[in-house]
This record gives sequence, C-alpha cells and structure tokens, in this order.
Amino acid sequence: MSDDALLNSLAADWEAETRPEASSPLPWSVRIGKRGFDVAAAGLGLLVCAPIMAVVALAVKLDSPGPVFYRQLRVGETTAKQTRLFHMIKFRSMGVNAEAKTGAVWAQKNDPRVTRVGRFLRKTRLDELPQFINVLRGEMSIIGPRPERPGIVPRLENSIPFYAERVYGVRPGITGLAQVSMDYDETVEDTRCKVGYDHAYALALTKFSSWLATDASIAIRTVFVMLGARGR
Repeated sequence: MSDDALLNSLAADWEAETRPEASSPLPWSVRIGKRGFDVAAAGLGLLVCAPIMAVVALAVKLDSPGPVFYRQLRVGETTAKQTRLFHMIKFRSMGVNAEAKTGAVWAQKNDPRVTRVGRFLRKTRLDELPQFINVLRGEMSIIGPRPERPGIVPRLENSIPFYAERVYGVRPGITGLAQVSMDYDETVEDTRCKVGYDHAYALALTKFSSWLATDASIAIRTVFVMLGARGR
C-alpha cells in the first residue's frame, strides 16, 4: 500500500470512529487519564530536570547573544468550535532573528542558523524541556502530534489530506509516535509521512487500554532517542 493510500485509510477510520457530533473524540477515561499523567509527569519533570535546565540556560547565554528562552506561536488542539493557538517555549537554539529574512521555514541538516550549543540541544532534544510549562498550562500534552506554526499550516492543509484532523480533540505533544519514528521535518513529504503516524496515534486514543500501552511505548522510545542524540 502506498503512503497516500495508507494515510487516506487511517484518516477515513479516524473520521468514521471518532469525529461524530461530540465536542471531543476521546473517551472521558482517556482524557482524564492522559491529563493526570501530563500534570504529574510535567511537574516531576521540572523538578528532576531543574539542575539540567539551569546548566542549559547558562550554556545558551554564554554561547551567543540573545535570550535564553524562545517563544513561538503554534497551532494547538482543534475542536468543533475553535482552534487553539499558544506560545510554545523552548531553549533558544538559533541566533536572534534567525527567520527575519526567510520567514517561517523548517530547519535543515547543518542549518547555519543553529548555534553551537543549539546543535547539541536539538540532537538531544534538551531544547524541548521548557515545554513542561506548556503542559502544565494545558496547552500541550507530554505525548501527542507535534504542533506546527500558523504560517506553515495553510500550505500543509492544501498539500496533505486530513492534515488538520491530526490535532482534532488531541493536545499537541512534546514527543509522539511521529517524533520518535522520524527526524525533524524538512519538506512537505516528510510531514505527509508523519501525518500517517499522527492518525495512527489518534486511533490508539479511542480506548483506554490501547492509549496506555501506546503512550508507555512512546515514552520508552523517547528516552532512547534522547540518549542516542538522534535529533537535529
């Protein structure tokens, strides 16, 4: 089966099984369990990672001029009534005003805009640690589809079938099935492949048992991604 056929099949199943009439496609047991895990994991994560975050903050500050943190507008959870926008927080990994001339574009391999410390942070995904704050605010989940920038979303929606449905009733995540299965996006085709993973993850959220097993598996795989410095 081709990638397009797989994507359309997954998306059709997602529409048929989870989209009808309700304000959220997820069972209450999954929503409550997922939110409880998010709050506990994010709170514990901030406490445990505080020393690491302090070292990272110092390294970012000493490596290049500019702020330690970087806030970027992203598209969050979509419901029948609204699409939520929020500012995602990261450790700054690029120079200040890196997209002033190019606009919203994906980072490339060996991207010259990425700082020396930023390159290490992106490989180990340590630049994502401040997003625990977004999770506690209810803007993100520990595990879910990756949130995209509003400036890029229209192009993706026009190019990829059912792209918008990937965050229907699902908070975007720090990590997720697509994130641990593939590298960062560089092209629309990369995103097209990831959307298939996002819809497969959405199907796993329709039952409590499958959600629990899937999230546990993704959490374990995330640890190996970080230890293996597979980011970019």
